[in-house]
Order: sequence, then C-alpha cells, then structure tokens
Amino acid sequence: MKTVLFKKALFIVLFLSSFIGFSQSLALSKDAKISILTCGLGNETYSYFGHTGIRVSDPGNNFDVVYNYGTFDFRTPNFVLKFAKGDLQYFATVHSYPEFFEEYTYEKRSIYEQELLISQDLKQKLFDQLNAVLASDERYYTYKFIDKNCTSMVVDVVNKTLGGDVIVKTEDTDKTYRSILFPYFDGHFYDQLGTSIIFGTKVDQMGTRIFLPFELKNSLDKTNFQNKPLAAKSKTLLEFTKETPSSWWNNIFTYLFILLFVIFARDKTVDKIYFTILSLIGIFFVVMGFYSFHQELAMNYNVLLFSPLLLVLVLLSIFKNKLWTYRFSLINFVLLIIYFLFLINKAHFFITLPLIITSGIVLVRTAIRNKKPIPIII
Repeated sequence: MKTVLFKKALFIVLFLSSFIGFSQSLALSKDAKISILTCGLGNETYSYFGHTGIRVSDPGNNFDVVYNYGTFDFRTPNFVLKFAKGDLQYFATVHSYPEFFEEYTYEKRSIYEQELLISQDLKQKLFDQLNAVLASDERYYTYKFIDKNCTSMVVDVVNKTLGGDVIVKTEDTDKTYRSILFPYFDGHFYDQLGTSIIFGTKVDQMGTRIFLPFELKNSLDKTNFQNKPLAAKSKTLLEFTKETPSSWWNNIFTYLFILLFVIFARDKTVDKIYFTILSLIGIFFVVMGFYSFHQELAMNYNVLLFSPLLLVLVLLSIFKNKLWTYRFSLINFVLLIIYFLFLINKAHFFITLPLIITSGIVLVRTAIRNKKPIPIII
C-alpha cells in the first residue's frame, strides 16, 4: 500500500526535475488520458496491500508518467524513531511510466488501469493540481495508515478536482478495518499476529473510508459522475499470480509448538520467561500508545493479554512472596477473562486464542503453586 524509495536507482530518482516546472504551464493535448493504476500485492512488508498511482499519458506532448503518493526515504535521520512515532514525512513523486512498468514486472506484481472518463477541462485541472503539489510543500505529508496513504491521497486529489465526494466506498462498509486487513497477511503468519495485537480500537471501527488500493479499484467500477461512469472498465496491463510464500518457521505450527512447550514443560523458569516476554510486549504497547502519533496504536485493549502486571508477578515469584504471587495470578487471570469476552466478536479472536489458553493455564498453575495450604484441624 505504501511505497518506499524503490529498489532500483533508476526508479527512485524523480522524473526529471525540470519536468515539474515545465508541466505546470503545459496544456494537455486532446489525446491525453488520465487513469488510476492499481498494483498487485507483493510479499515485502510495504507491498502487502498493493499500491495506487495516477497515470497521465499524453502522446501529443510525448510524455507518459505516473504520480505516486506514499514514498519515504530510508536515509532520513532517526528513520526508525520517526516511523514509530508517526511523524516521518512521506512525499509525492513522479516517475516515467516505462520505469514504473519495469519495476512491477521485476517484482512480478500485476497492474490494472481504469481510465477516468472526465472532460478535458477536468483532466487539465487534475494534471495542474498534481504538478502544483509536487512543486510545493504540499508534496510532503505525515503518513496515516488509514487516513493518509497512497490510496486515500489519490481519492482526495481526484475528489477535490471533481468538486465533491464523488468516489466513495461501495463495499465492505459493514466490516471493521481489522476484518478487512486480516486476509491480506496470507502466508505471513507472524505479521498477521503482530498487526492483530499491536492495533487498538481505531481499526475496530467500521471501514467506511477507502484506504486500500483494491477498495478504490472496486469502488471506481461502481462510481458515476455527471450521470455516466466515472471510469472505464478495468484493463489489465500486467498480470501475475501472487505466490504465497512458505516458511518452516513463519506459520501457525511453530506458534502452536512454542505455546504447547510452555504448557507441557511445567517448569517455573519457563513460566517466568513466558510471562516476562508477554509483559515486555505489553509495556511496549503502553509506551507506543502514548508516544506514537499513529492513532491505530492508541487505546490498545490487547494489553489485557500482554499485561505489564505480569512482570510484577514474575518479580514477586522471584522474591518468593507466595501470598502476593497468588494474588497477582488471580488479578491477571481476571484480566484475561475480560479480554476473552471482549475479543469474541473480533477478527483476531482465533489467532490469539492459543495465547489466551496458554496464559490461562500458566496463571492457574502459578496460583496453585503459591496458594497457602488450608490447615486441617483434627
């Protein structure tokens, strides 16, 4: 969904900086076409959801370019911290279409094109607007996973040109963002698990906003403008069948194996390590909830499963405080029950269920170990 500075140097360099200044005053010919490009899913993290671009092809003026939103630079100082915090600056770029096509051929990702059936005046307006963005500070923006990405920005710029909310979401509006995202991680189990537990309440809202490339593609098929279809029927420019990767470790079986080991080991040290890992993940969630500007990470109820209180439980156990170890075992078990009940209707219920069961068993086991025996009076 979001594009990085692409792998090939040829592809990441901006399309002739002089083109921007030239094109601001360039009048499109009557043969010019503007279309939305939807690119297929890939197996790199940045490509799991596909990509959206705007193609402007004008044989009369001898150019064919693609405008992209969502580019960022790995060379940015403090890149990781900025990315995590959510204030990393993304920017719009323009590339020649042959380079764009070559890159997606190399990555074996499909490209679908939908030509916008709009008047010459609106084509010119959209073209001028795209170039004005590239030539100004508007080229830079703060990325938001749902609200500002390569697809939503394209929707916004086209709607602005058309003078209203012409392109709106036409399917899956009764599903949450979390439910919509879940299938995109096919073949990437731990990415699916990780995004399931790191996202908070925002992704449990109904997915009424277009934020994924194929949502835009499908919506364009059903959108009318001035009593006629806004876009022509989708045309396939490049087609590949997505290969689902296989891995000996990145799958549900290693996940279940680790949890079964924790359950059947029946070892105090293993239990402490398990709780420590969960608690540190929970502390990370809490810190990110306050530190990051990404609204998707805020209000993360998954902290009930990855409770920082588990670390207190581990410390009490290390210092052999049986009474409070027992009490904190019960406290965390209650939090686990609350989490279980809250999660039942969520998309990630079944992927987290093995963790819930494992935590429940280990908490009960810890409570039994530290429960003060009741004296028997004879």
